[in-house]
Amino acid sequence: MAGDDLDLSTLSDDELVEQMHDDLYDGLKEEIEDGVRILLDRGWTPYDVLTNALVEGMRIVGNDFRDGILFVPEVLMSANAMKAGMFILRPLLVETGAPKIGKMVIGTVKGDIHDIGKNLVCMMMEGAGFEVIDLGINNPVENYLQAIETHQPDILGMSALLTTTMPYMKVVIDTLSEKGMRNDYVVLVGGAPLNETFANAIGADAYCRDAAVAVETAKSFMAKRQGSVQSKTA
Repeated sequence: MAGDDLDLSTLSDDELVEQMHDDLYDGLKEEIEDGVRILLDRGWTPYDVLTNALVEGMRIVGNDFRDGILFVPEVLMSANAMKAGMFILRPLLVETGAPKIGKMVIGTVKGDIHDIGKNLVCMMMEGAGFEVIDLGINNPVENYLQAIETHQPDILGMSALLTTTMPYMKVVIDTLSEKGMRNDYVVLVGGAPLNETFANAIGADAYCRDAAVAVETAKSFMAKRQGSVQSKTA
């Protein structure tokens, strides 16, 4: 345990950031809080602390989760440690108007009350620098529409763990199409019973088999979107 025998304040900036990556990997919440405060005290901007210490640390966690080296309980511990750091940084980031990669509205669909996978996606997405609006569980189409109107996200995420609730994702996507809004948002779907074929059949942009894939997929869609916006304005 890093905190037992290591005074974080004695480390250089580079060493401290490396140590924070290790502490995130090990899910050490208090050490992450200490590290964030030390870097801020040393004059780091909140955005630099977020990107260099937390986002990069969670990227390493995400890669090992994707590759089967880490499992859900360990990733949840890492995500909770990251959340503790974010709790300190969030108000400062708002104050400084720090850039976000993008914005995501996400929720489990109507009839489904499972949320562990969704919660993990929320934490990993936030850890990657996205603003996340979590609608929770059991969401009818009206909840998604209201959140889209209020928050104007780039991405809409839907989760289902029951085969009986999977078809409701199509209800939401069809409603967006009827309202002429479908092309304004990237729609990502996930959950244990889903697969790529189902995602294609209902008209989603992509199926994400886990939280690490969700982050990678969201980033690639945002890069494409920003590229097309720049080419239009060029």
